[in-house]
Amino acid sequence: MLLILVAIPFLYLITIWDGLPDKVPTHFDANGNPNGWSEKSFFLWFPFVMGLGTYMLMLILPVLDPKKKLLQMGNTYFSIRVVMAVFFCGLILYIMYSSSIGRIQSLNFVFFLIGFLIAVLGNYFPTIRRNYFIGIRTPWTLESDQVWKDTHVLGGKLWMIGGVLMMFFCLLKINKSILWTGFISIIIAIAVVPIVYSYLRYKKIDHTPGL
Repeated sequence: MLLILVAIPFLYLITIWDGLPDKVPTHFDANGNPNGWSEKSFFLWFPFVMGLGTYMLMLILPVLDPKKKLLQMGNTYFSIRVVMAVFFCGLILYIMYSSSIGRIQSLNFVFFLIGFLIAVLGNYFPTIRRNYFIGIRTPWTLESDQVWKDTHVLGGKLWMIGGVLMMFFCLLKINKSILWTGFISIIIAIAVVPIVYSYLRYKKIDHTPGL
């Protein structure tokens, strides 16, 4: 299944290759208009780096994990790999499509994808075991199982709420500046609050030795 998701952008590239100009837009401004171009050969390695690269990285992380915590997560880790594969497949396809037509028709779709990723990852946060590679890894969560668990329960709720709000905002016809402000505010909140909470929680409870 994961390899199929990785392969889809390459199959799509085959269908649009002949119709692509020699120079394709690969960077866009806040309004979706192109402001940077590359040779169309850019799309020969772009899916490879983003899609297949992410797939390979998450495949070898359990091997690199010195405590084998990722392997102990079982289906949870595989589900996270699926979510990441779906996200990058959708993002790569949309970037290719936007380059083929010369502009991004709607930045809302990109924000919606990011909101989807955040919300789904948040759903899995409470089931992630303490490890060095994924999750909310602060000095205090890595030092204590209890702090890790409590922080990921809170962080999971925040990420799910934040992700759903992002997706909801994308469905509304609101000013782009308001959308950007809301998007950045949510990102800051879901990033900073769990970090601060993990520190405060660590100070309040008895904690076990680190990993």
